[in-house]
Amino acid sequence: MSTTATDIKNEWDIIIKPDAGLFIFDLKGVWKYRDLMWLFVKRDFAAQYKQTILGPLWHLIQPLFTTLMFVLIFNKIANISTDTIEPPLLFYMSGITLWNYFANCVTNTSNTFIANAGIFGKVYFPRLVLPLSIVISNMVRFVIQFGLLLGFMIWYSFNGYPVHFNLHWLFIPVLLAIVAGIGLGTGIIISSLTTKYRDLTVLIGFVMQLAMYVTPIVYPLSYLKGKRYLWLIKLNPVTSLVEAFRYALFGKGTYNLAGLAYSSGFMLIVLTLGILIFNRVERTFMDTV
Repeated sequence: MSTTATDIKNEWDIIIKPDAGLFIFDLKGVWKYRDLMWLFVKRDFAAQYKQTILGPLWHLIQPLFTTLMFVLIFNKIANISTDTIEPPLLFYMSGITLWNYFANCVTNTSNTFIANAGIFGKVYFPRLVLPLSIVISNMVRFVIQFGLLLGFMIWYSFNGYPVHFNLHWLFIPVLLAIVAGIGLGTGIIISSLTTKYRDLTVLIGFVMQLAMYVTPIVYPLSYLKGKRYLWLIKLNPVTSLVEAFRYALFGKGTYNLAGLAYSSGFMLIVLTLGILIFNRVERTFMDTV
């Protein structure tokens, strides 16, 4: 009995073919490769401090020393008010903790294609798995640093600064999701551009350092009241998220629902645009990397 080409075709169980268009978000494929994503998360977390003396303790040392420097320079020397949030150490550490998460998401995902070209060229998996794993591994670092912040909050509570646990704490995961979405979208847009323009990898680190000062990390938004450039600070989508994060933690300060709606809308736009560009570039980036 002879076997025809049609019979052979009908016996195939897996057919590999390119996506039909840019507007295909392969979330099902990402979920299918979730085990691989968790392996990347473990790799990123372990590799960063491998062969270091203090290892993961750097996750605590960096925000602690940065906070102490900010207290000295901006609060003691420059005499910049922290509004109603006291002591100043908690004000600065809360801002640094959230900003570190956002900045790490942007800078680390912006190098996705170049840093992983060797893997992309050898085996197939949904490319979006890698930037998602970076966002998750940075979330682990955030949890560690948030634990440090919570430790100081509890310590200060025994010294006349009570911790205000309230329903606003339940909103913190939502704020983190918005921050993660903005960081992921921005990062994958930059990663798509760096396949042709390598100098962007150098520029992004410099830009993120400057961006921190147009975000209310070392000053409250109320400090700029009446300033002509206040609109520029409010245009930053992370501004309202930092203010809301502090309000949720301390029950003090201000937050704006319109600003949170703007940040959410910005996140949806930049994330959608980033995935579209990412889908387009991933087809041909091996020719340019």
